[in-house]
Formats: sequence, C-alpha cells, structure tokens
Amino acid sequence: MAHQDDEPGDRNPEEEFREMLRELLSGAGGIDASQLAGAAGLPNDPASIAALFGQLQQAMNRGGDGIDWSVALRQGEQRAASGQRQIDDDDRARLEQALQVASLWLDEAVDFSALPETPELLTRRAWVTATMPVWTQLAEPVALSISDALTRVMTEQAPEELRTMIQGASRMMRGIGGALFAMQLGQVVGQLATEVVSGGDIGIPLQTDGRAALLPQNVAEFGDGLDIPHDQVELYLAVRETAHARLFRHARWLRLHLITAITAFARGIDIDTDRLEQLAEGFDPSNTEELRDAVVNGALIRPKSEAQQAALGRLETMLALVEGWVDAVTADATGRLPRSDAIAESIRRRRASGGPAESAFATLVGLELRPRRLREATAMWRAVTEAVGIEGRDALWAHPDLLPTAADLDDPSGLVARLTGTRTAESDADDEFDQALEQLLRGETPAAPGEDGEEPTG
Repeated sequence: MAHQDDEPGDRNPEEEFREMLRELLSGAGGIDASQLAGAAGLPNDPASIAALFGQLQQAMNRGGDGIDWSVALRQGEQRAASGQRQIDDDDRARLEQALQVASLWLDEAVDFSALPETPELLTRRAWVTATMPVWTQLAEPVALSISDALTRVMTEQAPEELRTMIQGASRMMRGIGGALFAMQLGQVVGQLATEVVSGGDIGIPLQTDGRAALLPQNVAEFGDGLDIPHDQVELYLAVRETAHARLFRHARWLRLHLITAITAFARGIDIDTDRLEQLAEGFDPSNTEELRDAVVNGALIRPKSEAQQAALGRLETMLALVEGWVDAVTADATGRLPRSDAIAESIRRRRASGGPAESAFATLVGLELRPRRLREATAMWRAVTEAVGIEGRDALWAHPDLLPTAADLDDPSGLVARLTGTRTAESDADDEFDQALEQLLRGETPAAPGEDGEEPTG
C-alpha cells in the first residue's frame, strides 16, 4: 500500500490504475452507476448497484489470473429466487410417483438398468446451484478471451502516458472484465432456471452427480400452456428425464466427450479486435448499452473458421444422436399415454423455436445448438430398433467409435445393413467398383462381365 506522502511516480502501475478506477466509479469520471449496472446485465436498483461495485472492488483487490465464478453463482441464485415458489407436499408426492412409473415403463423400452440414485425435485435456485460448475466450465474460455482482448485494445487505445499504467495492471483489468462477464453469466443462468423443466432439458447433463431431476414449478408452467391433462405432461417429462439420465449413466464416456467437445470449440473462438477498437474509440462512459449488447449478442466473436465449422458439425451430430435416442425411447415408453404424440410435438416446437439451450450457448460460447438433425436422428434410431432390437440398438452406446455417423443420419439403410450383416445391390455394386479401381491402379485391365475365365451361363 502506498503511503500518503508518496509521489505518484513512486507507486506501481497497478496502484495508480486502481486509484484511477476508484475515482471513475465514484462518479468523478463521468460513469453513471446505473448505466454500469446495466452493462453487467443487472437491474437498475440500489441493491444491484451496490453488489456490482462490491464485486468490482473484490476483482481489483484479488490476486491470480483466474475468474471468480462465485459472482456468477450469487447472481444466478438471486435471479432464480425472484418469483420462485417452494415445492409443496402435493407436488412432491405426485411427481415422485410419476418418476417411479417412468422408471418401470423405461425398463421395457431400453436396455440400460434403472438409476441407483433417487431422482431429485429442484427449486429454480437449487437448479442454479447444482449446474453452475458446468456453466462456468463452458463459459470460461470465452470469458478469458474477451477479457484479454479488451485489455489489449484498451492498452493500444490509451494515451501514451497511460499505457505503462494499464500494462502493469493487466491482471487486475482481466479480473474486472471477468467479474463483469461472470455477472452476466449469472443473470443468464438465473433466467434459464425459470425455463428448464428438467436436468437434461439443455441436452447435456449439467449436474455433476448425473442424477435425474425435475423442476416442479416449471413443469407446471409448461403444462399450463397445453390443452393436455397435467398428469400426462408430468409423466411424459418424467420419462424423458429418466431416459436421458440412464443414457449418460450407462455411457459414462458420453458426458466428458460432449463437454470436452464444447470447451474445445469455445477455446477456438476468435475475438474481433477491430470491433472492440471501434467500441473503445466511441465509448461513452455514461452509456454502456452498446458494450453490453456487443458482449451479450456475440458481436465480438468472429465468424467460425473451417476447423470450427467441422467441430460444430461433429458436435451437432452427437447432440442429435442423444436427443434422437431420447425421443425415440420416450415415444416407445409412453405409448400408454393418450396424448403422448401431442406432448412430443410441443417439445419439438419448443426446441425448434429456440429454447433455453440455444439462447444460453449462443450467449456464453458463441455456439447455437438448434437440433437441426433431430428428426433424422429419431427416424434412424427407430430403423435400428426395428432391425436389431432394443439390445442391439443400445449396444452402440458402448464406445464412441460404434455410434452412427452424420452419413448414417442421411441414409440409415447402410447402417442397418452393417448391423444386420445383410447385403444390398448398392453395396455389391460399390464393392465391384472398388475392386475395378484397385485393378486399374495396379495397371491391370478390369475384366468385363463374363470374362472371368468361366463360360457365362445362359
């Protein structure tokens, strides 16, 4: 800490920059506190503004290069708790019974054993607490990229006399940028907590313990929008969630495989420094809305590279395989429900129009995950079930190399032929073509039909 009689030149750049920030945030620098709260995605009220300044103060004082994600957890829990109602005894008894029935029905539709853990019923706030570790894991690569790029651009745009100061305080700058991003993440996850109906609603298992979970308040609100008896909606959603949890518990490699693919994609994201420079040149401290919109809407992320497009294609295929399998087995398991088809169609429309998964991933990691190939994946799993049965279908989840490919989604007949060992005229023709091509490459002339050394029969 600098002494009062220290000259400005005696203080290190980080101390000078910290003092300058305190002056700015006090209002002397022209920053409107309510506008700054808006940039962080916070409501414009005294409590939110006080929380923002408290978090920025902590970011200024803490050491280390990482992001303090506890900020996101607190923000998410607070937003989710607004408008939340507790789970009453009637809801608990009804949904626990639905989950028990769902497990029995799935025993007939899948080859995976029942879950050893009892499914959970979560409030919105509890869902935020349970899922935030995975959200922060997915968001961190982008958060660090934006913070680093912002620090670099601010250093380049700053007057010459301030550059040394900003460079020396780069770690603190990164912490402040990370704190603002974490606050926005908390707001997004808190909003998601009002939308998701189950643990697997996003498409990947967000809970680290892998347990099945339903959110009774959101299940009820989803059912309110349908002209379908609530007990049927609850049972259908219980089957879907249980199927999703069983799949990821059986294929233990699958969760890590998906999350690794998403984080690898996020690490390849390139920040548009030209756009950042434009924002920095015209930045108005009293109006931070443009900066906030750029971060939230993904305007700072460059278009995907070819490598990212390829990675995205593989990820979309994997997610389609998961969701398609869940759709197919849920339809089989809920055949007793009179309105199961109508509920399934409502869920498909909800996903296709941009449900919670799309908005969350697009905001946090620049990754839109609309289930473009969901119908093809569901149809493929049905074809496989008809060809080799439940046991043969579910055996494909034993290892990633066994899973169907994007080409199998286009044409399941080749996959069915491989699984059943049957030959088709098309596959025979392909073999003949490959054999003829090999002969040409060896310098041989392929034999014409009937010229294989035997007299043609006729």
